[in-house]
Amino acid sequence: MTRSSTLDPGAAAAVEQPGWVSCPACGWLLYRKRLDRNLSVCPECDHHLRLTARARIDLLVDPGSFVEKTFAPAPQDPLGFTDVRHYPDRLREAARRSGESEAVVVGTAGLGGTPVVVAVMDFGFLGGSMGIEVGRRVTEAAGLAMAGRQPLVIVCASGGARMQEGVLSLFRMARASDAFGRLREAGLLSVCVLSDPTYGGVSASFATLGSVLVAERGAHIGFAGPRVVQETIRAELPPGFQTAEFLLEHGLVDRVESRAELRPLLIRLLGLHDRAADGTLPAADRPPLPAAAVADPWDVVQKARVVERPTTLDYLARAFDDFVELHGDRAFADDPAIVGGVAALDGRRVVVIGHEKGHTVRERVARNFGMPHPEGYRKALRLLQHAEDFGLPVVTLVDTPGAHPGPEAEERGQSHAIAEIIMRSSRLRVPVVAVVTGEGGSGGALALCTSDRLLVLQNAYLSVISPEGCAAILWRTAAEAPTAARAMRLGAAHLCEAGIATSIVAEPPGGAHTDPAAAAQLLREALRRELDELARLDPATLLAERTRRLARIGSNERQPVRTLRPVQTVGS
Repeated sequence: MTRSSTLDPGAAAAVEQPGWVSCPACGWLLYRKRLDRNLSVCPECDHHLRLTARARIDLLVDPGSFVEKTFAPAPQDPLGFTDVRHYPDRLREAARRSGESEAVVVGTAGLGGTPVVVAVMDFGFLGGSMGIEVGRRVTEAAGLAMAGRQPLVIVCASGGARMQEGVLSLFRMARASDAFGRLREAGLLSVCVLSDPTYGGVSASFATLGSVLVAERGAHIGFAGPRVVQETIRAELPPGFQTAEFLLEHGLVDRVESRAELRPLLIRLLGLHDRAADGTLPAADRPPLPAAAVADPWDVVQKARVVERPTTLDYLARAFDDFVELHGDRAFADDPAIVGGVAALDGRRVVVIGHEKGHTVRERVARNFGMPHPEGYRKALRLLQHAEDFGLPVVTLVDTPGAHPGPEAEERGQSHAIAEIIMRSSRLRVPVVAVVTGEGGSGGALALCTSDRLLVLQNAYLSVISPEGCAAILWRTAAEAPTAARAMRLGAAHLCEAGIATSIVAEPPGGAHTDPAAAAQLLREALRRELDELARLDPATLLAERTRRLARIGSNERQPVRTLRPVQTVGS
């Protein structure tokens, strides 16, 4: 029997004749050279066959850049373990079959020109299980990243902690987790690529502690494997249980990517977390700040609700230079009413979080009309922490009728989720710029409005309640919504007069929906001006100024308001 040199020798692939391999998923007979050219992905069913550690390294890093770290021999067989074979015999056989000294390979490399530390697990060595030595090597990989102030990229493939080393292997989970905690405290990026399979002690320690979690398409990932689940509790498992796609749906990984997409994604992530690449615009390049014309509040409400009005994803595509979306609250689900991730804006790296409504009926239903559930706010809370970990400014884009009011949201703690994110953003040690781009309904909007600077688009508004809700309560009929809107003085002008908004962003004539590209350019100019000014402040000053700004709202002390220039039409 012969096998492809790139395939994990532990993978279940049977070769029908020399030069041919059968796919373990669909059984299709594949020409080995074609399979190699396709990165060991079956062209018939898209099954991602397992790779050796060396093949992974060749796939991901810059050619010729990998320098392996060697490790001194470590004591083996701490328990004197024997089942049907002596444990040292199993280790020798695993080394012979895999060509590796242990189940993880560590070294330094370039990835898109960025120096990184890489650690790649090899399932062919005792199922990629983590024992004392694997834990030591993973920990030392994190230490290398700390010492060199470099990102860490780790590819996980494991059945879990190594039984033959007993509780000693179990506590290597704690040691590796501590190392990843120190990476996070140091503001160093770690990306965990979860390949098939990633289970047990590895999934319950460093594999799920990366700053960003990327699962390879079709990979099986979980704590207890399906066989253990069924034998322990006799449970009926749902379709797709523990697949990468299952985890994405339940908010447990940031992204699912095909094998061919992994390297380009990693390069983008590294670039978007490279603070050394941030630049500041010269003062002369900052455009003048336009003001909003005084508009009828009900007219503002109607324009803010126009279906064609640009959404967060529209602004991310037009106003920013790059954006990698990160998904999930790492606990329950991925709420599509909130989108967020890391982005680039004219040389500056930022975290962007925003409500997303969609445009078509199908999109708006899928996005719940931009009304987040608690998991949406908890996803945003996680991204705020990500921003602080890496010293990245935050931009929030607010456009929601309000938080979702249903019973399931109450069951999962809607009030708690909103309160937590408001408190966290009030004490965040990085700049926060919030932009009201459309509707701003009640606490659901306030959750993303607690900031150093609050910008409001010319035809956007914030309100304690919808005009219809106010009219129904006080006028006893929703038909009086225009009267309620005027009574509450909805619109950008009042927000500035009250010291709530710090500036107004002009829109193209007729509203942002009439020229989305021009609206995005106006927003881009306003954001880069605000970010450049806030970048000059240290964290202690940011926190003190943020507290003072919040204290002034609604008090007798007038808040400083920018001198605003008249609205200018685009191109004037």
